Amino acid sequence: MIVRLLWPVLLFPVLAPCQPPRVGIIDFYGLRKVSEQKIRKALEIKEGDPLPVSKSDVEERIEKISGVVRARLEAVCCEAGKAILFVGIEEKGAPHFDFRTPPSGEVALPREVVEAFDEFFVLLETAVRIGDTSEDISQGHSMAANSQVRGVQERFLILAEEHEKALRDVLRNAAAGRQRAIAAHLLGYAPVKRRVADDLQYAMQDSDDGVRNNAMRALIAFAELAKRDPERGLRVSPTWFIEMLNSIIWTDRNKSAAALSGLTEDRDPKVLAQLRERALPSLVEMARWKSLGHALPAFLIVGRLAGLPEAEIQSAWSKGDREAVIAKALKDKR
Repeated sequence: MIVRLLWPVLLFPVLAPCQPPRVGIIDFYGLRKVSEQKIRKALEIKEGDPLPVSKSDVEERIEKISGVVRARLEAVCCEAGKAILFVGIEEKGAPHFDFRTPPSGEVALPREVVEAFDEFFVLLETAVRIGDTSEDISQGHSMAANSQVRGVQERFLILAEEHEKALRDVLRNAAAGRQRAIAAHLLGYAPVKRRVADDLQYAMQDSDDGVRNNAMRALIAFAELAKRDPERGLRVSPTWFIEMLNSIIWTDRNKSAAALSGLTEDRDPKVLAQLRERALPSLVEMARWKSLGHALPAFLIVGRLAGLPEAEIQSAWSKGDREAVIAKALKDKR
């Protein structure tokens, strides 16, 4: 059984102004030239403080710093009962990930598909909040340990088969981002994964965060199935995952690192060379995050870029000796 964690709970969309949760960890990404000290000063938040009620106000303050093009805050639950605050920066001249222009079609999903997804999301949020967060992706799609969530996912298998054509059409052509996001999620349950893999790869450049996130989650499960059963002829390309490591959006980086930690297990020299060339600085900063669960996928990739055996990478992680592995990867790069 391949066990992963279900979606993290993003806190900003559900913050109550009266009782915002407190910050346990602040992690940064995108800093190359601008100092963390400058960002922290504009942030006006430190560990132990409540989360801001308005993240847009904080982002605007950070974007006034010289050299900063864009800022993005994301709060994720949880570390010892406190929020993890990720602060993303896009500096002037830094690598930039471009999104596709949103489509403008009027196509829409069948009502039963939308209703099933809405039910799923409510049950998923409940499961995550009580810590019932494991899933099995060994069959190429998520099946939750939580029985209620899994019950809806079993219906997804039927709906994806019945409505595959509509799902693919909506994913590429619907104007509504939420419709495209639901389509991306349901296509992960399609009976013939190879037939919809290109649609999901296409969706990784969608302008909507939710569409990209759902497409990446589906492709992570596809990649696991492809590794376990090569005769299916299913292939997941690492290219867009690598490029998304430079995105200012935290979910892009988080899901890309998770995907690439699996896609680099065979240490394909071409994939590793592409990672060194396009994303090593991003991987290094992620591998240094204080939020260990989110740092681990990037750290594993950095260790492989350093040419270390898996046992040595795991040993360094267990000992807390991340900097030695990072130093070797950076030395090999030079």
